[in-house]
Amino acid sequence: MNTLTLPTVDEEIWRYSRIGELNLDQFELGKVATKIDVSSQAKQFVSSATNIAPRNATDIFEDLNVRHAQLTAISIAKNQVVAEPIVITHSLHESGVVAYPRLVIEAHENSEVTVVERFISSANAKSLIVPVVDVRAAQSARVTYVAINELGASTWQIGYQQAVGQRDSMMKLFTVALGGDYARMRAEVRLEGQGANSQQVALYFADANQMHDFRTLQDHAAPRTHSSLLFKGAVKDTAKSVYTGLIRIRENATKSEAFQTNRNLTLSNGAWAESVPNLEIETNDVKCSHASTVGPIDEEQRFYLESRGIQPEIAERLVVLGFFDEVLNRLPALPFVSGLRERVSTKLLGAKS
Repeated sequence: MNTLTLPTVDEEIWRYSRIGELNLDQFELGKVATKIDVSSQAKQFVSSATNIAPRNATDIFEDLNVRHAQLTAISIAKNQVVAEPIVITHSLHESGVVAYPRLVIEAHENSEVTVVERFISSANAKSLIVPVVDVRAAQSARVTYVAINELGASTWQIGYQQAVGQRDSMMKLFTVALGGDYARMRAEVRLEGQGANSQQVALYFADANQMHDFRTLQDHAAPRTHSSLLFKGAVKDTAKSVYTGLIRIRENATKSEAFQTNRNLTLSNGAWAESVPNLEIETNDVKCSHASTVGPIDEEQRFYLESRGIQPEIAERLVVLGFFDEVLNRLPALPFVSGLRERVSTKLLGAKS
């Protein structure tokens, strides 16, 4: 690939990241293998259209995705309710490639859809995936989007989510990040119509030398809008995590409500987590709050369990699973989602102490 100018950790949005380790020249342009599981009812709404308007790129990775996008487009007609989820699975098993999957979800007025996007790679696939998803919810539309990172331990991900909601729309955006070497997601919500709503929920768990990196924006650009964010993560061994989030209430967004919560567990002395919440409020008559914590397991909870005869390693697992329950209980009731609790438990058992 041609030499490109990469961002650096001197830029605030890339602070604490591992971007300095990345050399794009070591990758050749490739593709993910994409499988779409969809009901017969929903087939008519899925296409590989090429006439989707390009998004405004914020950095070189989004720009490259615009140029090389492997596009899947979902467009739900006005008043149409898609009862069954649309499941998209991207797989990558080669080393030395970079792939740019892009998903566009356009939900027209008063429509409803649930989309699940899964990312899978081989354990030894030293490659880079740069996924971009655009969610556009028209008036009174209801969109649920679930991203599941099951990448192998050698794969990098630098991803982008952007969701825009119009009047009285509801967007629910879930992220589960268990895999990858360095896995980054920039997740932005913009509420453009009065009464628009959004929920952003994430579960992430890094062990060994993994790093999960989240940057979020809740942008209120209309009155009486509502957003809530709950991100919960755990790090073990020498793993790292970063969360930085911004709530922006614009001048015209009176009577809006925005809530942001980030909680992190550090399960080993060598593990590290950073949490930086921010507020930017340009008007009065709003309700906003943000909260963040980083720390080890609550010793009182551990002691309570151990005092009743539960072995220390089992007690720790129960506490961590209880910590994640708040997120797991909010996820849609889908067959493969129900197995996430077991995957978290397996990761706890398999991680080094």
